[in-house]
Amino acid sequence: MNKKITILFSLLVLAAMILSACATATPETTGGEEAAAEKDCKSAEVLCVGLVTDVGEIDDKSFNQSAWEGVKKAEAELGAQVKYIETKDAKDYAANIDLFAQDNYDVIVTVGFALGQATAEAAQKYPDIKFIGVDQFQAEPLPNLAGLIFPEDKAGFMAGALAAQLTKSGTIAAVLGTDLVPPVVAFKEGYEAGARYINPDINIISTYHPGGLDVAFVDPEWGAATAKQAIDQGADVIFGAGGKTGNGALIEVASHPGLYCIGVDSDQWETVPEAHPCLVSSAMKLITPGVFDLIGKAKSGDFPSGNYIGDTGLAPFHDFDSKVPQEVKDKLAEIDKGLRDGSIDTGYHP
Repeated sequence: MNKKITILFSLLVLAAMILSACATATPETTGGEEAAAEKDCKSAEVLCVGLVTDVGEIDDKSFNQSAWEGVKKAEAELGAQVKYIETKDAKDYAANIDLFAQDNYDVIVTVGFALGQATAEAAQKYPDIKFIGVDQFQAEPLPNLAGLIFPEDKAGFMAGALAAQLTKSGTIAAVLGTDLVPPVVAFKEGYEAGARYINPDINIISTYHPGGLDVAFVDPEWGAATAKQAIDQGADVIFGAGGKTGNGALIEVASHPGLYCIGVDSDQWETVPEAHPCLVSSAMKLITPGVFDLIGKAKSGDFPSGNYIGDTGLAPFHDFDSKVPQEVKDKLAEIDKGLRDGSIDTGYHP
């Protein structure tokens, strides 16, 4: 009897050990990279930075990825300890932010307009943590929350001016994420205004994804189909602005020789190689340096409140540099100067 009890007790201990090991592994559902030996975020000497994505993914080759690269730069240059959480459902925004806050993170970066309310509420709840809200306009500033925003209309204007000078058919298009997100609307309005600045009679086909925030940026099939429809209607330059949805449009255009496509947010030449056959440039929001700069300011004690305006611009032409006429480059430089000094107005005033 004693032997049986001993064996049973041993089995129970072994089962407990297995369950304990599983419990240790399963809460870490962030998808983030584990440091070989994590330091305590309670320590004043350790700068801990966490990033929460919207329902897009960290490797979207666009928006979320650009923000994560800014955080990773802080790891490399500021010695920060970093992780990310990929949000799978919008109802989890607040809970995901709380995971970092309860682990004593110093800086929490939240990516996207949709996280604005959850970020502001968390900033009020955790006044000692610095929050960076990418694409989150701050109507009522909080001392520990900086909204990293961009003049997307200006980047879109440059993209539209480029498209209007490259088109041979006189028809250009834009495949866009949802109009529920103001920055997407700004890109679209700027793109159309820039194109008409060059040619008031140009034909523009602009299409928003019909779905909500949960699907509008992660639907490359719809993006590809919409780009194909625009091509069938004569479009020979297409702007893809909508995360993986926009990437689907770029890749579709690349399968049609002789057409041009324009990426968004980052220099997508580096992130969407499948689009190289058509990718003449990208309308960039310089998210990576903007996120990095704000993390640096948090570390130095110079953190701003309210809105922090990041920079925009067109990406290099890469393999298309020799194919873009010098007069087009000169015109773009003239427009860029005008947008910066205010002598050119995009017409977008939300």
